[in-house]
Amino acid sequence: MASDPISVALAAPVAPSLPRRPWALPPSGLAVFYGRPEAPQLFHYFLPRLLAEGKQVLCLDGANRFDPLLIARLARQRGIATAEFNRRIRVARAFTCFQLTELLARVPRFIEKFAADALIVTALPDLYFDEDVRDHDAAVAFRHALDALRALAPLPLGVAVFSDATSFQGPRRAMFPQLVAQASELWRFALDEENGKLRLIGETKGTQLANEQNRKLRGLQG
Repeated sequence: MASDPISVALAAPVAPSLPRRPWALPPSGLAVFYGRPEAPQLFHYFLPRLLAEGKQVLCLDGANRFDPLLIARLARQRGIATAEFNRRIRVARAFTCFQLTELLARVPRFIEKFAADALIVTALPDLYFDEDVRDHDAAVAFRHALDALRALAPLPLGVAVFSDATSFQGPRRAMFPQLVAQASELWRFALDEENGKLRLIGETKGTQLANEQNRKLRGLQG
C-alpha cells in the first residue's frame, strides 16, 4: 500500500451547526464519516491533532487500512517522534464482521488496560456486506455491533466511524442508515471541484436518509 494515496489538500469543514475545529474528532458521542471510497483511510489525518493534545487512540480497523508508513510521515511533518505516535495508538484488526462485533464488545475491557480518549472504527457496516456471510448472520452480528456502540455512550470516549458503505449496492446497505440513526454527528467527505480540496460537510440525519431514499427511487426508475 502506498504511504499516502490521498493527494488532495484538506479544507475546513462546512458545518455552521457543528462548531468544531477543522478535522477534529468529537470529544464524546458517535460521529460517522462517509462519502468517499477512501473514507476508511482518512482517519489518519485526524490523528496528529489528537496525539499532539496528548490523547490516546484505540483503532478497530475493519478495513485493514492502518498505514504505519503514513503515520511515520505525519509524525515527521509535525516534528513528533514516530515512537511517541505509536505509543499513543493501539490497533486491533478485524477481518470478518464477527470479529469486528467482538472487538466492539470488548472495548470497555480494552480501555481498562489502555486509557483511550478516542475510538476509531473503520469498515462499519462495510464489513457486514460480505456475500460469504448469510443475510441473517450478518444482520444479527450488525445488531450486536450497534448494541456494543450504544453501550459505550456513558463512557468519556469519543467514537468515530469511517465508512465507505454508500459505495455499495444491495439490501444490506440499509445498515448504514441504522448506524447513522444512532450517531450524534454525521460528516460527509466531498471533493471541491474548483480547488481540488477534500472537505468535510456536516449533515443532519434527515439529509442522509433523504439521500438514501432518492438513490432507491433512482434505482427503481433505472
